[in-house]
Amino acid sequence: MRFFKTILCLAVVCVAALSFIVPTPTAACPFCSAPSLTLSEQYAKADAAVLAQWVAGEMPKKDELENTPQRVLDAALETAGQNVGEKPGKDKLGSTTYEIVQVARSPVKSIEKNKKITIERYRAGKIGNLALLLGSRSKGETIEWGSPLDVDADSYNYIVEAPAPDSKPEIRLAYYLKFLENSDRMIADDAYAEFANAPYKDMVPLAKQFPHDSLRKWLISPDVPATRLGLYGLMLGLCGDDEDAALMQAKIAEKTDGFRLGIEGVMGGYLLLTGEKGLETIEKSKLQDKSVPFSETYAAMMALRFLWTYGDRRIPPDRLKSAMRLLLDRPEVSDLVIADLARWKDWSIQSRLMELYGAEGYNIPSIKRAIIRYTIASTKDVPAGGGEKTPKHVIEATKNLQMLRDKDAKMVNEVERYFFLQ
Repeated sequence: MRFFKTILCLAVVCVAALSFIVPTPTAACPFCSAPSLTLSEQYAKADAAVLAQWVAGEMPKKDELENTPQRVLDAALETAGQNVGEKPGKDKLGSTTYEIVQVARSPVKSIEKNKKITIERYRAGKIGNLALLLGSRSKGETIEWGSPLDVDADSYNYIVEAPAPDSKPEIRLAYYLKFLENSDRMIADDAYAEFANAPYKDMVPLAKQFPHDSLRKWLISPDVPATRLGLYGLMLGLCGDDEDAALMQAKIAEKTDGFRLGIEGVMGGYLLLTGEKGLETIEKSKLQDKSVPFSETYAAMMALRFLWTYGDRRIPPDRLKSAMRLLLDRPEVSDLVIADLARWKDWSIQSRLMELYGAEGYNIPSIKRAIIRYTIASTKDVPAGGGEKTPKHVIEATKNLQMLRDKDAKMVNEVERYFFLQ
C-alpha cells in the first residue's frame, strides 16, 4: 500500500511540476471545446460511405431481450449519440435494413446503388428516411458498417463536399464559415467543431471573411449555445471595430452570480480590439473587484494568458505582467498566478512571495509549492552559455531558497526532488 501511495504522490507532483515549468500553448482554439473527431474526419477515415434509405427493421425477439446484457440494451437506446464510425457490438439486438441511394466512396464493386444492407441492431424509422453509412473493409468484398447517421440531402452534401482534413486550413475553414449557426443543428455543431479544433494561427488569416454582422448578433442572442460564445467573441475580436468593443464590454460587465461559459473568449477578443485601454477595464472589473465570482476572475486570467501567447504584443509583456500581479492578493488563485509569472520570467515579486509564504490565507501546501518552484526557476534563469555576470534575480533567489530551506526543509526537499525540468 505504501508503494502505491508513493507512486500516486510522484504522479501528482510531476504533473504539478510540468504545469508550472512548461509553457502549454493551446493546439486548438484557446476558448473552445469540441469532439475529437468531426464528421469530415470520420468520413475521411471510412473505406466506404453511402447514402441509404430506411427500408425495414426487425425488432429483437423476446428471448433475445431476456438474454441481452443491460449494457447492450442501454447502448441500443442511445444509438443516436454513437460515433458514426463505431462498429456494432457482437450482441445482436434486432436488425435494420437500408437500401443504397448513392455511393459516395467504396473500395469494392459489390457496393452499388439499390443494393440492400442489413446491419445489426434495430433502429426505428420510416420508409425513405435517409442515413449516412460509413464502413471499413475487413476481408475481400466484406464491409463492416458502423452506426447509421440520420441525415437529409443538405447534411449529406455538407459532409461529402467538405474539403479533406489534410486540405489547406484556409480552404477548410472558409468552407465551414458558411455553416456556423446553420438551421440544421448537426451541421452547425460540426462547423463549430471544425473551428474549435483549429489552431488559432489558422483562424487569423480568415478574419476578413468572418461574418461580422452575424457574429455581433450571435454574441448577444439567447438562442446561441453558450459553449460557442468563446469562439464568437474571439472571432469578433479579430474582425471587429469600436462599436463591437463597446458591445463586448457590455457583455463582459453583465452581472452574474455564477459561471458563464465562453466569457473568457469574449474577454480575449475584447483585449485584441482594445489593447491596454481594454486591459484597464478588465483590471478594474474582474481583477481588482473581489466581489465578482471566482469564475469571472479566472476567465480574466485565461484572457491574459491568451494575450501573452497569441497577442503578438498587442499589449506589452510588462503590462500583462503587472495585470497578473494584481491577483497575488487573491489567495484562491495565487498558486496559478505565481506559476504564470514564473513562466513569464517575472522575477520582480520575489520579496513579495517571501512575505506571503506561510502567511494567513496563504498557508496552503499548493501555494507554498508554487512559491518554492518560482524561486527555483528564478535561480535557473541564467544567460545561455554562461561566462556573464550572475543576474541580480539569481542572487536574490539563491538567498531566498536557502531561507525557505531553513524555514521548511521538508517542503523544499519535496519540490526540489521532482523539479527535474531545466
